[in-house]
Amino acid sequence: MSLDAVVLVGLAGLFAVVSGVNDGGALLATGLKLPTVRPVRGMLALVLLVAVVPLITHQVAVTFVTRLGSYHQPGGRIAMTIAVISALVVVGVLSAKGRPTSLTLAIVGGLAGAGTGWGLPVSPGSVALVLAFGLAAPLAGGLLAWVLVRVLVAVTTARGLSGWHRAGFLLQGFAYAANDGQKMLAVFMIAFGVPDAMPAYTSAAAVLFGLGTLYGLPRAGRTLGRELIASRPQHGVAAELSASVAAIACASVGMPVSMTQAIAGGLIGAGVAQSTGRVRWYATGRIVLAWLLTLPAGALLGWALALLVKGLVGMGPV
Repeated sequence: MSLDAVVLVGLAGLFAVVSGVNDGGALLATGLKLPTVRPVRGMLALVLLVAVVPLITHQVAVTFVTRLGSYHQPGGRIAMTIAVISALVVVGVLSAKGRPTSLTLAIVGGLAGAGTGWGLPVSPGSVALVLAFGLAAPLAGGLLAWVLVRVLVAVTTARGLSGWHRAGFLLQGFAYAANDGQKMLAVFMIAFGVPDAMPAYTSAAAVLFGLGTLYGLPRAGRTLGRELIASRPQHGVAAELSASVAAIACASVGMPVSMTQAIAGGLIGAGVAQSTGRVRWYATGRIVLAWLLTLPAGALLGWALALLVKGLVGMGPV
């Protein structure tokens, strides 16, 4: 295995762990006020879905690898390595400043910037389309949750809400595995030079994702459960269902979106449906600002690092 492949494999593992920290906790946090899905069982279900679902459908992983740019070309591994580093740096800096953000936006920006800087063909139209879907997903999740929470309050009992939570959690896990979670698979596909999903790679990504989730759950629970809105169980269930529908719809056309963003949009929509006072708008504004900064920051850093590395090693396609 070449040196660039070895480096990217190591980064792919780290990226999967960080995905668990950033995404996994958020997926579990929405239902923490209901005892229906225990965190350990929920985490195991997520790991299983992340390992299995991409074997059935992996259109989103293909988008990361081929539609944004041609990362199977010579130099693709180096560009992907730079993109992952850029994404991790941007997310790390924003998180350290108390502004949790989207790892999906960060890697999309990193791929666009690193590919451009390294001289790979990058599709501006595809990047713009992914960004448009990324912005639309939390809005759609919010609108759906605005409707759903009213229905849940009107027609469900406490026992009935638990049943909705079970269904919503499983649908949410499937949606993540079919969409947002496939950014991990895309990095493994480039690292090992394979054009398709394979059980060994999806399983490795899933296990590392689970380890990150264990670490990230408490922080995500604070951010989504208390800082964003004064959450009640109905809000979490409505957010799960609405975010899942939005993410699955985007996955059907191969468009990656952030489940964390979609869930946040769902929570805000559910909160507004009952009272605008439930939403902590200052915290919401900070998160939205971080989202807006993430993709351009990832692109700029990826572009600069690619030019620097290319100049140092005297490589890259012409």
